[in-house]
Amino acid sequence: MARALMVQGTGSNVGKSMLVAGLCRAARRRGISVAPFKPQNMSNNAAVAQEGHEIGRAQALQARACGLAPHTDMNPVLLKPETDTGAQVIVQGKRLTTARARDYARLKPQLLNAVLDSFHRLRAAHDLVIVEGAGSPAEVNLRKGDIANMGFAEAAEVPVVLCGDIDRGGVIAQIVGTQAVMAPQDAGRVQGFLVNKFRGDPSLFDDGYAMIEQHTGWRGFGVVPWFSDAWKLPAEDALDIGAPVRANGFHIACLRLSRIANFDDIDPLTQEPDMRMTMLPPGQPIPADADLVILPGTKSTRGDLAFLRAQGWDIDLIAHYRRGGHVLGICGGYQMLGHEVADPDGIEGPPGATRGLGLLDIRTRMGGDKNLREVCARHTDTDLPFRGYEIHIGQSEGPDRARPFADVDGEPEGAVAPDGRVSGSYLHGMFADDAFRAAWLRRLGATPSGVNYEETLEQTLDALADHLETHLDVAGLLALGR
Repeated sequence: MARALMVQGTGSNVGKSMLVAGLCRAARRRGISVAPFKPQNMSNNAAVAQEGHEIGRAQALQARACGLAPHTDMNPVLLKPETDTGAQVIVQGKRLTTARARDYARLKPQLLNAVLDSFHRLRAAHDLVIVEGAGSPAEVNLRKGDIANMGFAEAAEVPVVLCGDIDRGGVIAQIVGTQAVMAPQDAGRVQGFLVNKFRGDPSLFDDGYAMIEQHTGWRGFGVVPWFSDAWKLPAEDALDIGAPVRANGFHIACLRLSRIANFDDIDPLTQEPDMRMTMLPPGQPIPADADLVILPGTKSTRGDLAFLRAQGWDIDLIAHYRRGGHVLGICGGYQMLGHEVADPDGIEGPPGATRGLGLLDIRTRMGGDKNLREVCARHTDTDLPFRGYEIHIGQSEGPDRARPFADVDGEPEGAVAPDGRVSGSYLHGMFADDAFRAAWLRRLGATPSGVNYEETLEQTLDALADHLETHLDVAGLLALGR
């Protein structure tokens, strides 16, 4: 069986996904056949894997770092939050059920076999599997039935390295405190620690680093300075969406919906140097100087329509449109632009219908099987091909569908308003195509730069691996795998 190593964190958002991606690329560059694995992920940022199944976007990025195609075995359990207390449960790429948090706690032990099956298949196919934990093993109240952290590490007999985040403060307490609350057998599985996201001179933390070693008895593997190019890689969490602050340029405002999904759609736009991207937080008005407003995907279309109205964004959108601005809706954002979103069977929440924004003459009905597929499309206006993927439930129909956004296998896809300034499409990932993105931006009056998005991702993954090689004992970490 292949060697394996697990990276756990002192909390959520400490940089585990980025570390695993960088270690995967570093291992690959050493000639090691390596694969990523995350037993359980919670994210609405999903990727389409083989045969029309879905996994977390972070695992798709990690697969890329390994030179592999995304596979459901890399993330056998994916939770996609639909409300504050409930989530859709995806097991090995397929929807199993929708469960509330309390019900999921009872369901978890039943999922361990699927998790271990996927893990063992990866181990049989590769030299090394690098595993990412979820949340923190310090959440000892969740230890019983755990499949995400120490419960998995114990069942799979995988050594663990613990990552702390110095940027949020209190990293000594994070790491030492985690050991203090863990059961002795779990603490004994931890082979060492590392400190992530240091700003400034890492040598200034030498005394603190020594204190952690002294209090825990764990081996330190290094202090990782802040990786300034992290914004160029797809984010795991909506809170991590980043873009450089620019004072000028074609202004795009993207609404940060409460259940925003597949938000890496906008990543290629943020890398255009002549674009000014505003990720609009709740409570802030749509900027009056915005040239384009994007309504992104969402895991709860009707719920986020209510959220959108609560921010006053519905009024702002009408004002934006009347000023001559452009609007693009993607997936759930596309559904919102119509006259109505009906969910008679309660697929995304309580049964019922919600009035849409009325900027497109369409109506959406939730129902049927989830559409999960990669597609080759041709944009109607520019006549350029591009690749994308669908990941949605529901169908949209209406007069504006007579002006489709694109053509997919001879069938119309999406809709465009008569004046061409409001468009909607179910297709994610379209802006990763450089030629299409450039032509589409020109039609809106923007100036594209010729950025090669795919090349940028590869260069950034290499730079991340270089960064870790400089500041961590990478060879020592990879040698831990057993």
